[in-house]
Amino acid sequence: MKLSYLMKEVIVPWDRRIMPNSEPDIDPEITSIHAKAQDVKPGGLFFAIKGFTKDGHDYIEKAFEKKAAAVLVQKMPDRIHPDMVPVTNVIQVKDTRKAMACIASRFFGDPTEKITLIGITGTNGKTTTTWLLEAVLKAAGYKVGVIGTINVRYNGKIYDTPVTTPESIDLQKIFSGMIEAGTTHVIMEVSSHAVDLHRVDCCKFDIGVFTNFTQDHLDYHETMDAYWKCKKIFFTKILSAKNSKGPPTAVLNINDKKGSKLIDLLSKKDINIFKVGINKNADLSCKDIKDDISGLKATIFQDNNAINIHSPLAGGFNLENILSAAGAALALGISFKNIKKGIEECSNIPGRLERIENNIDRFIFVDYAHTPDALESILKTLKQRAKSKLITLFGCGGDRDPLKRKIMGKIAAEYSDLIIVTSDNPRSEDPEKIIRNILEGINIKGTKKELIVETDREKALKIAVKCSNPGDIIIAAGKGHETYQILKNGKIDFDDRAILKEAV
Repeated sequence: MKLSYLMKEVIVPWDRRIMPNSEPDIDPEITSIHAKAQDVKPGGLFFAIKGFTKDGHDYIEKAFEKKAAAVLVQKMPDRIHPDMVPVTNVIQVKDTRKAMACIASRFFGDPTEKITLIGITGTNGKTTTTWLLEAVLKAAGYKVGVIGTINVRYNGKIYDTPVTTPESIDLQKIFSGMIEAGTTHVIMEVSSHAVDLHRVDCCKFDIGVFTNFTQDHLDYHETMDAYWKCKKIFFTKILSAKNSKGPPTAVLNINDKKGSKLIDLLSKKDINIFKVGINKNADLSCKDIKDDISGLKATIFQDNNAINIHSPLAGGFNLENILSAAGAALALGISFKNIKKGIEECSNIPGRLERIENNIDRFIFVDYAHTPDALESILKTLKQRAKSKLITLFGCGGDRDPLKRKIMGKIAAEYSDLIIVTSDNPRSEDPEKIIRNILEGINIKGTKKELIVETDREKALKIAVKCSNPGDIIIAAGKGHETYQILKNGKIDFDDRAILKEAV
């Protein structure tokens, strides 16, 4: 594609600069696009992105060496080596990330115009809601693609992804591949980082789902107000952006106060609002709720239409996830019959209150809960069902929000009979320091509760099983589906589920 054609999608002012000793084509043909200089191919377009640890502007000469046809920069380089020929077009834009997202969409043929795109955002529940909606859409006969925390999957293919929402070039390439494979509907988890870093700019969403809002990612956003601003932007700017597919729909969980606030923010926009929740003001609600260790039973209803569902997922938080998925399905015109079928067939979500089967009469689960709200929701759910002891094993991630550590320690102490504090993904931090932060919130003096501290997570998991008796509930929280542990010296293979199975 011609550079001028790609740049039409970039709505910020831009200024073409041509470096010395060069006679480049003023409007070159762009054959590939890249965010990493080492990946640039002849005829490619390189985006100089300022990252968290490296700055793409430091690799402009590398892109020239690779014979890039053009380079987009946010700041002009001070100098380019005079012998570097041929030198390419250098274009300055206000924000290379924003430009990259829109150009990537255009380069891959605006793929989100050709599919039904559902974005799911919120602090907790994104992955579970995604899996539920995927099952419902498949029950309705659609070819579904999913982009999320656990993986990218479509048409029988499964790919690991290092982040919840991929970088914009990768994202648009994935959409394009899904279309080639015949995918009709794509469900995507949208993280606050992705919104802030413009990864989902120029994506044409048909549905936006809001699950909830609680404390998380303060290592990145610094304040809850800044974090909330990103969540709002997804609905007020990205979902609300005009596209040829018509007005989108916001599916809002109004059990959460922020869900109700979004109603006011979106009321004057060209957007449909669909409210879900255990709330009399909801468009989709439920009644006759029965919730135990084996799962949920409830009647979901909209006006005079109702279905009785029986899901193997347990807990009030999962009922909210079910309502969010069902609300998105109804907004897409899917029947209650297929909603019931999909919800009841979605029996196991990796690392989300995932049961470890055993023959020693224990109830053993792993869960990804790594925020205060998620941990409390899980422990409250399990405590209500505990006939014997509730044993909670958890840690907190390093290089992440340190303020939540003490809070999570307090929550674990409130609900658990035995607390085992261990490592999560310590990354570059001292695991012992992280544990000390957690212990600041744990006060079990004068109670019958017990505390064990074991930095080695493998040993801690085995201790949890050894300390248990028949009928006890064991929950290993924080890592869920992850099959690795991130230490100071890098990643190692590590899977809570495998270790617990071995311990059993």
